[in-house]
Amino acid sequence: MSKRSTLIPDRFEPVAAQPPTKPKLLIVEDDEPMRMQMRWALAEDYEVCLAEDRKTALEVFRKERPALVTLDLGLPPADHGVEEGFAALGAILGIDSTAKIIVVTGRAERENGRNAVANGAYDFFSKPYDLDELKMVLHRAQYLFTLEEEHRNLERRTRSESFSEMLGTSRPMQDVFEMIRKVATTDVAVLILGESGTGKELAARAIHRESNRRAGPFVAINCGAIPENLLESELFGYEKGAFTGAHAQRKGRIELCQGGTLFLDEIGELPLALQVKLLRFLQERQIERIGGREQIAIDARVITATNRDLKHALAEGRFREDLYFRLGVVTITMPALRDRGEDVLLLAKVLLDRYFTEATKNVKGFTEEARKLILSYPWPGNVRELENRVKRAVIMSVGQRVTLEDLDLCGSPPQPSLTLRDARERLERGLIEDALRKHAGNLTQVATDLGISRPTLYDLMEKLGLSR
Repeated sequence: MSKRSTLIPDRFEPVAAQPPTKPKLLIVEDDEPMRMQMRWALAEDYEVCLAEDRKTALEVFRKERPALVTLDLGLPPADHGVEEGFAALGAILGIDSTAKIIVVTGRAERENGRNAVANGAYDFFSKPYDLDELKMVLHRAQYLFTLEEEHRNLERRTRSESFSEMLGTSRPMQDVFEMIRKVATTDVAVLILGESGTGKELAARAIHRESNRRAGPFVAINCGAIPENLLESELFGYEKGAFTGAHAQRKGRIELCQGGTLFLDEIGELPLALQVKLLRFLQERQIERIGGREQIAIDARVITATNRDLKHALAEGRFREDLYFRLGVVTITMPALRDRGEDVLLLAKVLLDRYFTEATKNVKGFTEEARKLILSYPWPGNVRELENRVKRAVIMSVGQRVTLEDLDLCGSPPQPSLTLRDARERLERGLIEDALRKHAGNLTQVATDLGISRPTLYDLMEKLGLSR
């Protein structure tokens, strides 16, 4: 979550706490004593509006937009009929279909109540009023209205704060969205960095969808998931008879993305021999199939991604420097979920809505304890782990709210095994971030405090994905 600076005045006056806003309730009742009695009985819990006929009810409803309405079906001028009441029901729902309308019928007219529910009313009850029953029905209707309103707000936020299937309101994600918008209109090579599960492929797809190549194919291949002896033929294809088992010509992934975008995930796993061939393709924009002699021109944009430290691989000779600079014309770093503040709650709610619909369960949200845990949990597996936990919670839930037990995050979070390099990077990141906070971003003082030169500090910050 983005932090805003706060100005603290030398002197200030205490501000009185504002009482919580009561939900609005419109009572449509032609019997004045009954109208007044209901108003007196419900005024403590609701901001009550009154109307005695259909015309007044519609005027008040348009002005006040109450969430709840009690509607007597026997309205004037046809006090003994229900036509006027049904007309009011239809007109109110025509103004706002989300309003919860509880219709009132005579004791012997329950069929009218059922017809009203079939025509959009939330519920019905009969005269004479049982105030305890009425309060219970209104409370339940208000609760449902609040849940539905939260869902509508979430959908509006999702539309306004999303980017091509990617969600995020935090500053780090807004920075990613801005980078995507800038690079999408060009054809430069993009290198996407980030931990596993942070959405690197989603970012690559977003770049493709926002680009002039959106009508072309998006071809993805995971360089770490295919055995080395098969990876070359997957990328470059082969001619018939090129090797044993090559019974027919086959186009490679690079050739298949003609006019589109090639996404090479886990590029750090690409063997050195194939790094040479990929570099040649990037330089010449041509390939040869295995066993072939024809030069095939390829018009494709290349986007790569990795969760590895490529600079460390360069130093160890496991990755070619010339290829690194070809691929990383622009670098985008995907933030870890633990660094995205309340984005985790937004993502959790979107995933919950998706999975409870698929599972045909009536799960409406998370308990307050579950929300707090979701916000504080470090999510070492990032969005992929969150997705897994929410899906499990929907399956295991028995009520309308996901609990701590449903999420199965009650114990200590699983600790991934650390390599020496990972441990060193965590220590370096922590020391630099502490020094940046201590010296308010003054890099000269940070470098002095850490006992290193400014150029060394710049290199470390770039390696760790820290902004200057």
